[in-house]
Amino acid sequence: MINTYRVYPIVALALLAGASVWLERITRINEPNAAAVHSGPDFIAEGTRVVGYAADGSQRYELIAERLSHFPQDDITRLEQPRLRMNNDGRETHISAQHADVSPGGEQVDMQGDVRVRRPAAANDPALALDSETLRVWPDAHRASTDSPVQMTRGTTHAQALGMRADNLFGTLELIGKVRVNMPRRQGSTS
Repeated sequence: MINTYRVYPIVALALLAGASVWLERITRINEPNAAAVHSGPDFIAEGTRVVGYAADGSQRYELIAERLSHFPQDDITRLEQPRLRMNNDGRETHISAQHADVSPGGEQVDMQGDVRVRRPAAANDPALALDSETLRVWPDAHRASTDSPVQMTRGTTHAQALGMRADNLFGTLELIGKVRVNMPRRQGSTS
């Protein structure tokens, strides 16, 4: 035979636990979804400047943007009106765009919208101008690539292609897909 005096405390504890769960559920404030809370930037800065240095302490690149926004959910930094100035053996290359996404750690910069690359002439090397809609740049490695159509001018030579790969910051440049090049004859050369 079951002693009813022993069952009452168990029933009372079960009712108390059930009432606690019920009370917690009806008084819970509906919190927004954690993903929705963090869908916006956690950090915004205006007029930013980021500088990268080589192992010897010399400046390798400078990245300037009108606005920088960091998005924590994917650890991407978005830039408005980015301008990247890169130094390679005393030569500067300037790259600008409307927008850019910087990867976590800053190894890669994906530039989009009216991308312009400019490198002034040097002693025996003519000026370089390259225009595209996108350009992926690895500032520390001094590499760049795009799968978007490019138009390039180097001195008096004009070229168009469907993409481009550059290594050592345009030390070697490969134009990819349906390449069209116009190389005017040098004055004084014969056919």
